[in-house]
Amino acid sequence: MSNKLVLIDGNSIIYRAFFALPLLNNDKGVYTNAVYGFTTMLLRILEEEKPTHMLVAFDAGKTTFRHETYKEYKGGRQKTPPELSEQFPLVKELLDAFQIKHYELPQYEADDIIGTLSKEGNNENWDVTVISGDKDMLQLVSDKVTVSVTKKGISEVEKYTPAYLKEKLEITPEQIIDLKALMGDSSDNIPGVPGVGEKTAIKLLKQYPTLEEVYEHVEEVSGKKLKENLTNYKDDAFMSKDLVTINRQSPIEITLDDIDYNGYEQNQVTNLFKDLGFASLLNKISGTEESPVIEDKEMDPIDFEIVSEVKEEMFAKENALVVELIEENYHTAPIIGFGVVNEKNQIFIPTDIAISSPVFKKWAEDSAKKKAVFDAKKTVVALLRNGIEIKGIHFDMFLASYLLNPSENNHDIPAIGNRAGYTDVLFDEEVYGKGAKMKVPEEAILAEHVVRKTKALHVLMEEMTEQLKQNEQYELLTELEMPLALILGEMEHQGVLVDKASLEEMGIDLKERLDKLVNEIYELAGEEFNINSPKQLGPILFETLGLPVIKKTKTGYSTAADVLEQLEHEHEIISKILLYRQLGKLQSTYIEGLLKVVDPKTSKVHTRFNQALTQTGRLSSVDPNLQNIPIRLEEGRKIRRAFVPSEKDWVMFAADYSQIELRVLAHIANDEKLVEAFNNDMDIHTRTAMDVFHVEKEEVTSNMRRQAKAVNFGIVYGISDYGLSQNLGITRKEAKQFIERYFDSYPGVKDYMEDIVHTAKQQGFVTTLMNRRRYLPEITSRNFNRRSFAERTAMNTPIQGSAADIIKQAMIDLNEKLEQEKLQARILLQVHDELILEAPKSELDKLIEIVPAIMEKTVKLNVPLKVDYEYGASWFDAK
Repeated sequence: MSNKLVLIDGNSIIYRAFFALPLLNNDKGVYTNAVYGFTTMLLRILEEEKPTHMLVAFDAGKTTFRHETYKEYKGGRQKTPPELSEQFPLVKELLDAFQIKHYELPQYEADDIIGTLSKEGNNENWDVTVISGDKDMLQLVSDKVTVSVTKKGISEVEKYTPAYLKEKLEITPEQIIDLKALMGDSSDNIPGVPGVGEKTAIKLLKQYPTLEEVYEHVEEVSGKKLKENLTNYKDDAFMSKDLVTINRQSPIEITLDDIDYNGYEQNQVTNLFKDLGFASLLNKISGTEESPVIEDKEMDPIDFEIVSEVKEEMFAKENALVVELIEENYHTAPIIGFGVVNEKNQIFIPTDIAISSPVFKKWAEDSAKKKAVFDAKKTVVALLRNGIEIKGIHFDMFLASYLLNPSENNHDIPAIGNRAGYTDVLFDEEVYGKGAKMKVPEEAILAEHVVRKTKALHVLMEEMTEQLKQNEQYELLTELEMPLALILGEMEHQGVLVDKASLEEMGIDLKERLDKLVNEIYELAGEEFNINSPKQLGPILFETLGLPVIKKTKTGYSTAADVLEQLEHEHEIISKILLYRQLGKLQSTYIEGLLKVVDPKTSKVHTRFNQALTQTGRLSSVDPNLQNIPIRLEEGRKIRRAFVPSEKDWVMFAADYSQIELRVLAHIANDEKLVEAFNNDMDIHTRTAMDVFHVEKEEVTSNMRRQAKAVNFGIVYGISDYGLSQNLGITRKEAKQFIERYFDSYPGVKDYMEDIVHTAKQQGFVTTLMNRRRYLPEITSRNFNRRSFAERTAMNTPIQGSAADIIKQAMIDLNEKLEQEKLQARILLQVHDELILEAPKSELDKLIEIVPAIMEKTVKLNVPLKVDYEYGASWFDAK
């Protein structure tokens, strides 16, 4: 088999990938768009080219031997955005996983490495393919060397052979150097000859094949200005020729034998794809992943009893209790058994025996009888559904594990046990199976599994409690998270009433609007087609209507939202398609989606709050996700109209914290101007605009305030000049100046950001005001990308996490006050910085008095907390 050599210009392809794709983050917040684009191209190259030898070449640094000739070489280039520079180490990690060699050489560019190796491959009569986004590489084309130049980002390449080059540009590969010498290259700051573009240069080279010959015949050149420029800028032309000439004899220390390619290990690439969040690329990798084999565990035998009658002597002063459910939605899942373990007994109580037993109910509802549980919220909801109001919970293994290991995804009892070296318990899927094969086993097997889980809880509780105390987090568990879990359990059980008729009516209205939009789109397109099909929409937009092509995919034209937004000013059909998509999502996800999860018996939705999911401590919700109801679109806001009080003559009451994260920032950073602004009740975005633009209050324009707002909310999350320029539609230079002026105005914020990163590097974690920890193992990583993300996280977590803790504490304080005042009002939902209650109209005056007061004094900061409130007949009216 003949040798096939593929050489890739790493810098060029990564740059093109970055600017071709929108900024993407994986679940760790690491930017991955350039890596993703590079990876898709790499997979295509491996499939199409089937290389036997391969190398990705990189530039070694900013200074090269060319700078000795011309100090201004590449001088006009903007600084690489940090969102891009962070991705270079990841690309190299990716290449290592694929077992593809990469190389860089000090003082030389990737072009020189590729030029040298392509020459060697050519001399050996190998088939060589060079891949780059740079047309300078066309000088390498020969009978054995094909240069593939990327176009339209990286989704397509144009393959140049000597014949194609002649057909396309009417010159030979050798003349590419002379072409570039004459016309220059603004991207590399190569001067060339002023007034000579590609057409003029090609015309000259067709008459006089080299630069030298052009100058030998310069007096014969037609056109006075052209002749004058050629004469005056002769030195620049010859210097430019030196600069654009690829050094094909670079002193590289690798040979063709060093860059052989024998394929990659499936698992290495798969693991990296999972880490990067490239789920869509996993199925493109050849081969199949083997299912993990669960080995039989050797466990110590366990004595336990399956009880047929519940007796008081089965319980001790302190007990571990597990309420076993195997379906994810515990609002509907049946309890399949109870485990109780204490110093005297290890028992399994079948569900019907426990639920029907007055002894069990009395014990469960006795607050003096201590119970350690796994997932207090789930336990509360499951038992409330069966008429039992559990009291006396003093430890929650689930929440304790979350606080100790916030970055872990699995907080099941066996996973917690394994992390602690306790292995006498099986994973649920080993007992129940998973997916369609999931089933409850016979009682003896079920009972042993539930008792083993309960024993693990009983055994590990003391060790976990000690760890929490060492971390100064025991109060965070017992005074914040556990009391909150009980409140959330009550809220979930209570649910929120949904006016189904109102939702259905909105659905009808939306359908009428969508039907009208469809007809308008068809009329503008001149034909009917499937608007939801990119394969049909693409040709309509880019062929029938002739709109400019922004991006292509493997299957055709890209019609993604970011592409359409760029085309909005080109044709009125675009805004209608975007609106059609927005309304369509509202219809399917929120109208139809909400109707599906309404309990047919109560007409309520019982959302589940995730209390142990985010590393910042923020709550999220599922089934339905009430935090994602779109509020920017009027039609989205109207969906909140369907959420109504569950009793007659009651109202919805909403109270939300105003700019809580910025107030927390002012407190933590203790910046004099920020603190002063909040203490004087100034509009913080106006204040920032005044400080940054050096204007008086009355001179602040709406655009100034908008820009100040973007910086206020972005700066603490490590926003860069590139990120800010994208957000505001300004140049990077303007964005950089803006950020510098911000830090000049608020030096306390700058000091905080530097100090918190330093602290994180020293101790390996950051904390919130209430001692919630977020561990940052990658804060000292040698990988620039991972380290940079950890630094941004260090800045952000104390602010976002403290805000989350404050809202949680407010819920506890408010719930206690409502009970103390013997009010019927109750908290229904927590959405971001907002609490939603329902209450009788007769209690409104009392709520107006106590809700903002309680929420504003939940914690004492050196700036005031501020709460806004509204009320009305629905959640919509309370905003």
